[in-house]
Amino acid sequence: MRAVIQRVSNASVHIEGELYSRIKQGLLVLVGVEESDTVEDLVWLAAKIVNMRIFADNNGMMNKSVADIMGEILVVSQFTLHASTKKGNRPSFIRAAKPEFANMLYEMFCNQLNQELSRPVKTGIFGADMQVSLVNDGPVTIIVDTKERA
Repeated sequence: MRAVIQRVSNASVHIEGELYSRIKQGLLVLVGVEESDTVEDLVWLAAKIVNMRIFADNNGMMNKSVADIMGEILVVSQFTLHASTKKGNRPSFIRAAKPEFANMLYEMFCNQLNQELSRPVKTGIFGADMQVSLVNDGPVTIIVDTKERA
């Protein structure tokens, strides 16, 4: 699994012109699933995201997690995170998981985040055409790939 984690002041998802989800301070997580991903990957990634210390403490140092600050999380599925751009000008998405498998892991990932955070996370709709808006705080953007955790 690959995630782009953005520390945000606020973020939202609109679908067909209607507001679907919105958060205030917290994390916008774009997540992509590939065929070789496992439940172990999503459990590790959820814990990593919830415990990642990228929010400022009283001294302005990044020492607090989204859980510590009682922040929110908005999760959006994004298969394009597994794009290969090695050949030609049209990205290949061959590494991205098939929709049925990807949706299953995405739902499990969101449920795992709920457990790790001890409260519900907000989401988009898997496979939908979404418009995502955010105010990146910092900016802080971190990419995490479960295949690189060893």
